[in-house]
Amino acid sequence: MVIARSVPKSLKIKDFKLNSDDQVVVKVVREVLNLFKIETGCPEGYDWDLLDIENNLQPGAVPVVETVIDMVATDGERVHISQTSTGRQDERFAAGKHRLIKLNLYQLLRKQFGFEAAPWGILHGVRPTKIVHRLLDSGLSREQVIERLLLDYEASEEKAVTIVDMAIRQQPFLAKTDQRTISIYVGIPFCLSRCLYCSFPANLLPKNEELDRFMTVFYKDLEAVREAVAEYGFKVQSIYVGGGTPTSLPDRYFREMLTAVRDAFFGEHTVEFTVEAGRPDSMTPDKIRTMVDMKVTRVSANPQTMQQRTLKRIGRNHTPEAIVTMFGDLRAAGIPEINMDLIIGLPGEGVADIEDTMKKIVALGPDDITLHSLALKRGSRLKMNLEDYELPDDSTCRAMFRKAMDYIDKAGMKPYYLYRQGYMSGQLENVGCCREGAESMYNIQIMEEHQTILGIGGAATSKIVNFREKRLKSAFNAKDLITYLRDIDIYIDKRASLLAEAYGEPV
Repeated sequence: MVIARSVPKSLKIKDFKLNSDDQVVVKVVREVLNLFKIETGCPEGYDWDLLDIENNLQPGAVPVVETVIDMVATDGERVHISQTSTGRQDERFAAGKHRLIKLNLYQLLRKQFGFEAAPWGILHGVRPTKIVHRLLDSGLSREQVIERLLLDYEASEEKAVTIVDMAIRQQPFLAKTDQRTISIYVGIPFCLSRCLYCSFPANLLPKNEELDRFMTVFYKDLEAVREAVAEYGFKVQSIYVGGGTPTSLPDRYFREMLTAVRDAFFGEHTVEFTVEAGRPDSMTPDKIRTMVDMKVTRVSANPQTMQQRTLKRIGRNHTPEAIVTMFGDLRAAGIPEINMDLIIGLPGEGVADIEDTMKKIVALGPDDITLHSLALKRGSRLKMNLEDYELPDDSTCRAMFRKAMDYIDKAGMKPYYLYRQGYMSGQLENVGCCREGAESMYNIQIMEEHQTILGIGGAATSKIVNFREKRLKSAFNAKDLITYLRDIDIYIDKRASLLAEAYGEPV
């Protein structure tokens, strides 16, 4: 029976039961509950005493899952609903089982409470285009893949078409690689200030004495990767210098760092050299000269918004006018491609704000615009002080996103890479859009995980693909500076072990 009631903005439940303690099952169930803002274990102020979910797997070669939901309200109202779904012959059994658990739960809760359909349905993964690539590689047509996304994942037609066309656009780029083609990520974990929404493991720029200690360890880390590239005969396709904000380094340190990176890794196979410039208060004429001298091909300038009141509120110590000046300086210097990052859903902003921001950004003529949907991350000042900020609701965020995409479309740009995170405003995504020919090879490779990427520096991650076993393993450098400096040999050894496991002994 479906209860006739208004659609709740959230559900608070006292007790929650699930007939499995399998970590993956718990995770996928929680994803659906979080999607509909269903809180469990509430000690007070709850409307339901109990939510009991059972997922029963029937025996067979193809997964068949029955999901049963029992609920008891504080006023004695009881709900008992169930649904059984069958998997596909061409999907892995475990993946199919988990998909059906999510699909059943998503559909049952929507029918029972009238929840609005989520734009992405049950596609909660970080990299939804990986599913599309798998289906395309299996021989399905564009139309067949779109249909699978609509039926199997309850994705909206808009999102399904977006990621299928995006994956098709990516195919020629992914084909330009082989097992020995890699990319390099360089992490400089410093910023001039910490933004309100940031949980990234960045540190405020230290004094020169501490910075010298970091750079000494950093160069040891870099040298170990340089030796690995030579020993394994790797071909470096792209180099990405990120952070933090690499341009927060003082001019001399920045030039020395970028020179060392170029000398170690830039070669005949390198097609892209990217530096995150972040924000104008970190930029100087000398840093621009350094990037030109090092033949940097791409700079990411990240205003996030062009609204002065928002910049001040989120902890950015610069003006919109400074963004315009920095962009002009980079263009005048001859930097081939410039990317600009924006955030949808910042505190106090609405559709009129994003429209004004987009007008100003598009007028500059960037080659690439990346739209980020605000993610409420643990450890950020925003997440810890939510009551102090007025965030746009999901419907407003979606309207803002549509408005921004309208401007991107009119500018002749198309989406070419995408990823999702937990707790994103509007249940949206982060999407990179660019003019034809300005696609970032690194962005495509890091999202699709078709290539080994070796990470150097604070909080850097190495993602090493084992092509024989068709799986990827990661090695993580410490997020905090003290641990990175202390344990650098451990991180170097771990990365080396994963390389030997994936590629065998050095050539």
